[in-house]
Amino acid sequence: MAAAEAQQGDLLKMTHRENWKVQHEKLHIKHGGHEAMHAEMVLILIATLVVAQIVLVQWKQRHCRSYNLVTLVQMWVVPLYFTIKLYWWRFLSTWGMFSVITSYVIFRATRKPLSGRTPRMVYKWFLLIYKLSYAVGIVGYLAIMFTMFGFNVFFRIKAEDSMDVGVIMLFYGLYYGVMGRDFAEICSDYMASTIGYYNVGGMPSRSLRDDICAVCGQKIFVDVDEEGIIEDTYQLSCNHIFHEFCIRGWCIVGKKQTCPYCNEKVDLKRMMNNPWERTHMLYGQLLDWLRYLVAWQPIIIGIVHGINFSLGLE
Repeated sequence: MAAAEAQQGDLLKMTHRENWKVQHEKLHIKHGGHEAMHAEMVLILIATLVVAQIVLVQWKQRHCRSYNLVTLVQMWVVPLYFTIKLYWWRFLSTWGMFSVITSYVIFRATRKPLSGRTPRMVYKWFLLIYKLSYAVGIVGYLAIMFTMFGFNVFFRIKAEDSMDVGVIMLFYGLYYGVMGRDFAEICSDYMASTIGYYNVGGMPSRSLRDDICAVCGQKIFVDVDEEGIIEDTYQLSCNHIFHEFCIRGWCIVGKKQTCPYCNEKVDLKRMMNNPWERTHMLYGQLLDWLRYLVAWQPIIIGIVHGINFSLGLE
């Protein structure tokens, strides 16, 4: 009993790194001699990952709408579960604010009849989320690089603290970037069907006047004595003209690579004249990868644990 208390006291005196090293050595001793079982568990993990990837790809190709909806729900719920379980109240507060405002935006986007100002409000919100998440993610990445190269020493910042800040900011940026893009796509679908310029077959269901933007439904060119939105315009390859802010929100934020009126394919590379904006496409691919990591990886790991438990490999 006294020996156990003494050992506990020694552990309390150790630093976090020394304590982790002792626990790691104990774990290594505990699992020593089980190499064959570990190899079998690794094979089960690899096989499950391969099968899961095939199933997910096939599901996405055959039933893209249901796949995206289920993935979005999991992206929204899974982090909430771990947040409550691990008492991450900072993330819970930002998650709550994002959920409340986004819920209101989605409510406005799904109303019928659609208000003329709703599309711009929707795109403004999701473009703001997109830019903020992009900036926060970049700052988090720079903080990680800052720590890895040892620059934190010059500012007397502990490596653990600066690395924690970098990782947290990178996760925040990527997570809310994914959520913002997915919710923007849902709003884009609802607004496109409400505005009603094209149907499922891709043909316009009603005529679009030359002076009306098909995204927001307001006049493109406003006279001096008229009320309206004064903004630069952009013409697509199909010759339809839109407010620049509207069409960029439609294509970049809402991930719609088609004309809002005639459903013709839009070349995003042609739209992005600024070379800095091309990085947004790479960032979007990174968000797609994180979506898989957050939404499906915990489920796959849970399946692996279930298989191991049923085979007595725990």
